[in-house]
Amino acid sequence: MAQWTEKTEDINEQLTLTSAVGGLTFGTDAYLLSAYVRRRPHGRAVDLGSGTGVIALLCASRGAFARIHAVELQPEFGALIARNAADNDLSDRIVPVVCDVRSLTAADVGGEVDAVFSNPPYMRAGAGFGNTLEALEIARHEVCGGIADFCLAAARILKFGGYFTVVFRPDREAELLCALSAAGLTPKRMTTVYASEHHRPCLILVEAKKGAAPGMFVTKPLLLADADGNESAACRYIYENGAFHEQYQNP
Repeated sequence: MAQWTEKTEDINEQLTLTSAVGGLTFGTDAYLLSAYVRRRPHGRAVDLGSGTGVIALLCASRGAFARIHAVELQPEFGALIARNAADNDLSDRIVPVVCDVRSLTAADVGGEVDAVFSNPPYMRAGAGFGNTLEALEIARHEVCGGIADFCLAAARILKFGGYFTVVFRPDREAELLCALSAAGLTPKRMTTVYASEHHRPCLILVEAKKGAAPGMFVTKPLLLADADGNESAACRYIYENGAFHEQYQNP
């Protein structure tokens, strides 16, 4: 088992989160993805590459789904997801599944699901600075599966008409869109996120639908801060409501 120092902190939605110091941290990308996900209160969902389980925790705390299977390759993270779910009284809604996304089937999560979401590793294997802990290296880099593998996994376990929602790096947008299409997932909505109007884009959020006809709604950009450097009205709405404003939904 990986040896790391843990920390426990209070996060949004009155949740607590235990994570590894120097490892996966709760940030804007995770929160925005949880708010971008289309809710199915009576449906079942899968979180691919769940890590600490934070996105599943946020979705479960809002009642976005009746059951969320949190799929994680590494047993030590699977155990951490279970602890975080228990600490927040969400064990009845979040089910850790230790499995490689590259071999994941619908049978591993109790049958086809209504929705899949993922905050996958952003970095290609060998890119950037490596981590001395293998568990954290795998979490950050595409060591055990790239974006194409995550898209194929989502396609295998989704019901026809189900949605796959993902947050990714803007400089890899073309790779993501190609991987979605190759897996039979049609990109239907995309939002580009900027720290402010003075910055380059920092994130993209994409929602794809299994078996849908071509045609994507590109929303207005999401600026996290206004011209004065204060939290933007759009960003404040998301943090206050745990969801994007209707102007970011499909017309």
